[in-house]
Amino acid sequence: MTTVTEYLDGLDEPLREIGARLRPVIEDALPGATGAMWHGHPVWGRGDRPGRDPVCLVKAYPSYLTFGLWQGQEVDDPSGRLAPGARSMASVKLRTVDEVDPVLFGDWLRQAYAGAGREAA
Repeated sequence: MTTVTEYLDGLDEPLREIGARLRPVIEDALPGATGAMWHGHPVWGRGDRPGRDPVCLVKAYPSYLTFGLWQGQEVDDPSGRLAPGARSMASVKLRTVDEVDPVLFGDWLRQAYAGAGREAA
């Protein structure tokens, strides 16, 4: 079984560099969240089973890394960078490490984490 670290370390450049920059942003913004592999990619969520109450995901494609939020459509995003997806999800496609904005993404994550808690309640 692949771990989050193995998944991120196994990416080709520049995706590996993007993942290396993104992971600490996620972990700093979600200190109570658990990261694990779920459906073949890293997911962070509440409790010891991230897929049960997920907050965010990272998924690699050939030319970009998707950073997605389960409650992303409920997040206040004045930057306009989050693209709506299925149900209440939203995500951003990252092609270069410079596109990772720790302050903006940290804010999104904290909002999504609070939204995830309201959804599960």
